[in-house]
Amino acid sequence: MCKTCGCPTDQKPQLQFFLKGVNNENLKATERYLLGLPGIYHVHIHVHDGQTTIAYNPLHFSPANITEILAERGLYAVI
Repeated sequence: MCKTCGCPTDQKPQLQFFLKGVNNENLKATERYLLGLPGIYHVHIHVHDGQTTIAYNPLHFSPANITEILAERGLYAVI
């Protein structure tokens, strides 16, 4: 469980990183976009510092794939 907000964590592989470029205007749209991708189970982004957790299926995505998808939206993942 996330110490800051209490969001759930489970046994699925997770990628944790800081996301640069996220703000109040694009936060929800970014989360919805990622959750709409097959193989993404959970997305949580802290807008105040960009701390991000994504639970995903490694058969569908690699960390490099996820950072490429974010870069296409003008966001930069610091892993």
